[in-house]
Amino acid sequence: MRILIAGAGIGGLAAALSLHAAGLTDVRIVESARSPRPAGLGLNILPDAVRELTALGLYDRLAEQAVPTGELRLFSRHGRPIWTEPRGVGAGYHWPQLSVSRRWLQEVLAEAVRERLGTAAVTTGTRVVGCVPGKGTPAVVTLHEEETRARRTVHADVVIGADGIHSAVRAALYPGEGPPPGDGMVMWRGVTWVPPFLSGRTMAVAGDEQRRIVLYPVAEDARRGLVLVNWVAAHQVGADRVGTADWLERAPLAAVLAEFGDWAFDWIDLPAVFRGAPLIHRYPMVDRDPLPRWSVGNVTLLGDAAHAMYPMGSNGATQSIVDGRVLAHALAGGDDAVLALADYERRRLPAMTRLQESNRGWGPEAIITTVHQRAPDGYAHLHDVVSPGELAEVAARYAATSGAQVHQVNHRPSLGVGDRTVGP
Repeated sequence: MRILIAGAGIGGLAAALSLHAAGLTDVRIVESARSPRPAGLGLNILPDAVRELTALGLYDRLAEQAVPTGELRLFSRHGRPIWTEPRGVGAGYHWPQLSVSRRWLQEVLAEAVRERLGTAAVTTGTRVVGCVPGKGTPAVVTLHEEETRARRTVHADVVIGADGIHSAVRAALYPGEGPPPGDGMVMWRGVTWVPPFLSGRTMAVAGDEQRRIVLYPVAEDARRGLVLVNWVAAHQVGADRVGTADWLERAPLAAVLAEFGDWAFDWIDLPAVFRGAPLIHRYPMVDRDPLPRWSVGNVTLLGDAAHAMYPMGSNGATQSIVDGRVLAHALAGGDDAVLALADYERRRLPAMTRLQESNRGWGPEAIITTVHQRAPDGYAHLHDVVSPGELAEVAARYAATSGAQVHQVNHRPSLGVGDRTVGP
């Protein structure tokens, strides 16, 4: 079975490794960038995806430059505690939650692809510009080579669009969809070396519906006693001012300080965090509308190409990894690619649609907005504003939506074929 994957990001690379583990070795990846540059700076991988990376034999390598997240803490705009919950192993999972540099995760995946599928498995500087699905016949894919500006046509028994929020494969299936919609928020992002804050392994989220800051360490330097904190500062500017969705757009420090420079918390010096970032990137808060179908004939979508969502609840990279595992399992189960893709879609699309919709409501972080709306000037006692039961219910409801409840992750059957191990 000849399989072509568009996109050498996290989803595409993880899918290739999952397909190889399932015995499907005729896999090729085409990547539009000549030298792939990971979008974004840091990310979280939830325990259900860490389980899948462990099954692929990648945990030890990944953990060399990752931080096991110990807790999530939510704060008000004024830095007052709202909610704290354990994460990963501390919450009862058999696998940790990992905070990691996107660049490191992609490097680990790419290294494994080269080792297992060969150096020729990935072709860079080549983008998909056309795709015609087949049903009983191979799909026809038109590729454009950036260096020579030449076009060529290839055929594949299965085409997987893992080419992100601006997916060319998705555009071929849904022409005229237009740019990804947003909610009027822009995000400034950076990474900064700082002294450890709170527990040293805390993901902290603070703010309200207009401004919000997210911080978590993605690497540790024991010799210097510092952590590399990934930070995101989001601000509501209005839909007409968000700009285009380009992860590499740079922003001036002054823009961030103008909105967040007066934020003062007793557990971290935010202005110092902003000033210490070597680069600051600006990106609008955008997603994609849920689709009625991901698959047409023998062509399907995966990750952000299928279900790009707002970055709430740490589900972006996590769900793209799980997508690849489920897809490989479905394709390994028979010779009919069309039926296999339909099975993959049946298992993944409904849950991802619910998750996209939940994240448009800010997912588990919605409680911050609730607290601010009820007590915009602050509060003396949190439980005068929101009850412990209401807080716990928000967290539990989101975990159920994302399929990340402890018993589900720990005790479900393996998603893969040819797993190497079952624990970190």
